[in-house]
Amino acid sequence: MIRHIVFFTAKNPEDVDTIYTALRTLETIEGNWTLTVRKNEKIDQIGNDIDIVVYGEFPDEASLEIYKNDPVYHMSTKTVRPLRDKRYAVDIRG
Repeated sequence: MIRHIVFFTAKNPEDVDTIYTALRTLETIEGNWTLTVRKNEKIDQIGNDIDIVVYGEFPDEASLEIYKNDPVYHMSTKTVRPLRDKRYAVDIRG
């Protein structure tokens, strides 16, 4: 299994909802994986820079590649890319 975790920050705070809505469309991509998109609750007292998290569990690299090649993924990216400041991605096996 591959856990694919992506963290996003918005350039402008007023764009967080737009980014979140665009990223939520990723949950509609059908496949043999689990994917959730959530806003950071910002409960931690120290580090609250991240606005939105995409968390996915994929059985293998081939499934992750199918997900990333879906047209919905590309439409989401087209909307989010100009509005985001930073994007950090982490892939963990196991």
